[in-house]
Amino acid sequence: MEHSNSSNAGDQSCLEMAMEMEVHRVVPPPHESTLRKLKTTLKETFFPDDPLRQFKGQPTGKKWILAAQYIFPILQWCPDYSLKLLKSDVVSGLTIASLAIPQGISYAKLANLPPIVGLYSSFVPPLVYAVLGSSRDLAVGPVSIASLILGSMLTQEVSPVNDPVLFLQLAFTTTFFAGFFQASLGFLRLGFIIDFLSKATLIVLSSVFHNTNEWSWQTILMGFCFLVFLLVARHVSIKNPGCFGYQLHHGISIIGKLQEGLNPPSWNMLQFHGSHLGLSIKTGLVTGIISLTEGIAVGRTFAALKNYKVDGNKEMMAIGLMNMVGSSTSCYVTTGAFSRSAVNHNAGAKTAVSNIVMSVTVMVTLLFLMPLFQYTPNVVLGAIIVSAVVGLIDIPAACQIWKIDKFDFIVMLCALFGVIFISVQDGLAIAVGISIFKILLQITRPKTVMLGNIPGTDIFRDVHHYKESMKIPGFLILSIEAPINFANSTYLNERVLRWIEEYEAEDHKKQSRLRFLIFEMSAVSSIDTSGTSFFKELKKTVEMKEAELVLVNPLGEVMEKLQKSDENGEFMRPDCLFLTVGEAVATLSATIKV
Repeated sequence: MEHSNSSNAGDQSCLEMAMEMEVHRVVPPPHESTLRKLKTTLKETFFPDDPLRQFKGQPTGKKWILAAQYIFPILQWCPDYSLKLLKSDVVSGLTIASLAIPQGISYAKLANLPPIVGLYSSFVPPLVYAVLGSSRDLAVGPVSIASLILGSMLTQEVSPVNDPVLFLQLAFTTTFFAGFFQASLGFLRLGFIIDFLSKATLIVLSSVFHNTNEWSWQTILMGFCFLVFLLVARHVSIKNPGCFGYQLHHGISIIGKLQEGLNPPSWNMLQFHGSHLGLSIKTGLVTGIISLTEGIAVGRTFAALKNYKVDGNKEMMAIGLMNMVGSSTSCYVTTGAFSRSAVNHNAGAKTAVSNIVMSVTVMVTLLFLMPLFQYTPNVVLGAIIVSAVVGLIDIPAACQIWKIDKFDFIVMLCALFGVIFISVQDGLAIAVGISIFKILLQITRPKTVMLGNIPGTDIFRDVHHYKESMKIPGFLILSIEAPINFANSTYLNERVLRWIEEYEAEDHKKQSRLRFLIFEMSAVSSIDTSGTSFFKELKKTVEMKEAELVLVNPLGEVMEKLQKSDENGEFMRPDCLFLTVGEAVATLSATIKV
């Protein structure tokens, strides 16, 4: 009895809506040629930022100036550079240099490279980035995760101990290919590829329990003590600045003598042939994408804090060219590091001149200060490395991912266990593969929901979300929340038929039967030939059940393709097309004989 009253109330509400509501006609989209559609698609795919818009309406001379500024961003801010900005950049540059020098040496060791290569990589790349980069806060140099991956992948085939020259050649060649891939992504406007590395993929933990036969208890003890020192030194030094000394003991190794002088050329060491070429390309691809992801993410983060924009494709080209130049000047893979950039930002950096100041400081170190590092214990570098690896353990981010998306948390765990139990590159590959599988799952299994009317309004919402929404007798109203294409049309057909069967089973003992199947299509952004076939077959199925298929708010491209596929003019009749669900229900309810 209660249901009968509810149904009568729903019918009465629909009749009142039909009398009061003005029905708007659904019009087809304006005609566009295939060439124009292709042009629009390509533009939105590869040039969403429309980089050429600044040249429109400008005289020839101005266009040349804008082109030079676009290629060399340093020309944009250099004319307005002032002494006040220089003071801030000098302070920040000296600050990040004090961090870059020990980090550079340590990260080179992490990559199984000579420590001096880490300093070389903190000299040339920052100069290149200062000219080509668009970020004001990005501090360039070696980073822990790229160093770890490079060392791990190359060591699988070449020993840095038994064949150090070949290992160094492969490291430089890897850096060249990393830069080449990075610059190519920017030049070809393919930056969306790096988006497959989700945040969950990049939260990676690294194991330190390998090669236990090489452990020394003296080294472990001193390394632990120095690690504690690193974690508290920045707080202590503010109130009690001082000089810390040390005395070497038996069993503790030191860095040894480091070569003085600037970067020697290394283009003659690049190996573009031989049995290890594939290894260099593979390692370059992985380290290039990983370092590029970190660099662009860091650049965008600080750009948002200071309310300026960073051009992602220009950044790719800048970082790529920086690494290609670096590979010819004894440098390995570099990018913008978060920790170093955070120090640069907090120290008051205003422009990329801070990178130049850091580079000059490293140059002075290479020329005159190298003997000071000769007796530095390796455990000091080890503590810096452990400190950097600990920095990769982002517990708050992991908790946030668990809170927001359990699937992303699984991706993160797969990356973690893959890195620990297999290898760094395989762990990342597994995580990326799972991320792609998630995307494919969303495409092939789109969400469909049943809509009901919120009493007293013409608004229709998900009946499971809005408990007060009411089903309209005789109507099955569904919303598809994804494009319809060959990948999901079969699933959608099966799912909709199940919706119909469930509706008929629910109303088996009721007098009302299914009269109209309404599709709310506001979220269907595109459709292909498989999608049009899906609607044709569904229409036939619905007609066999003596019901009608009704479409609500099909978007321009979708409506155009459905019209072209409707050769007999029966599928897209005006009485089967409506602008809103409310108008459809109100109009169609008036046609039902009560």
